[in-house]
Amino acid sequence: MPNWNEILTEVSGLIAAGAENALDVTRRRYLKNLAGMTGRNTIAYYSDFLGAPDVLNVAITDMDKNGFMSVINKLDRHKGLDLILHTPGGDIAATESLVDYLRSMFKTDIRAIIPQIAMSAGTMIACSCKAIIMGKQSSIGPIDPQIRGIPAFGVIEEFERAKKEIADDPACIPLWQTIIGKYHPTFIWECEQTIQWSQEIMEEWLKSNMLIKKKKQDRESTVLSIMRFLSNPQTTKDHARHIGMRDCINMGLVVHPLEELIEGKDLQDAVLSVHHAYMVTFSLSTIIKIIENQDGTSMMMSGG
Repeated sequence: MPNWNEILTEVSGLIAAGAENALDVTRRRYLKNLAGMTGRNTIAYYSDFLGAPDVLNVAITDMDKNGFMSVINKLDRHKGLDLILHTPGGDIAATESLVDYLRSMFKTDIRAIIPQIAMSAGTMIACSCKAIIMGKQSSIGPIDPQIRGIPAFGVIEEFERAKKEIADDPACIPLWQTIIGKYHPTFIWECEQTIQWSQEIMEEWLKSNMLIKKKKQDRESTVLSIMRFLSNPQTTKDHARHIGMRDCINMGLVVHPLEELIEGKDLQDAVLSVHHAYMVTFSLSTIIKIIENQDGTSMMMSGG
């Protein structure tokens, strides 16, 4: 498996030799190789959120569906889809719309591959698939919704604490007035609705795909276990918490360890080579997001 430095050296050599589009050529070769090994359609959905966390559009937005429409066009949908995810998450409405679109194209024959990180709404996309392929280095994250960067669960908890402390000691009113006063009049309601919305779509996605083969009682208890872990800030403590493969398996998600798949170590090498190729692309360009299929069709967004 070429590591990050080896792929960087490979790209640098192509550039020195005068090759055009060295980054694209290298990245697409590794992606095509992976699709050839699995016999499935393969789409990489990559964001440079680690290198450019504050740049507009690194998160999931409605603009991304245009990219998926482009890369899915002309694919043989009977081959299913392996979706390689590297994303910080993003807008819930855009995520719901994207999952609905992917399912309309590939039904439930979608696997999520997470080479490194798929957080928040990226975790929700992964959980909408029939299985998640993870390595020892892979992580997902909590799905407690954030509204303009503010944790919805935290707002509700803070508001409930304010009500209790004021009921116990009205002298606390001036203090809490300052804190609660920063929220606009419908913000508490918005937080409640967003929490309910995210939980409802997650439960429906899990029941209708990943857990569909379980008996109803087992399916309900597994969904409860997953939601209790992923959507409970009391458990996860922080929205940025990284949740590894062992915890994912223990909570009931269908996880295929990358190292133990039938294809063996070669598949792990192929996936990680793809990952390194995309990360090198980000490091040597102004590109901040790439949606790309195994045939080289892509949509890219630049941050500069």
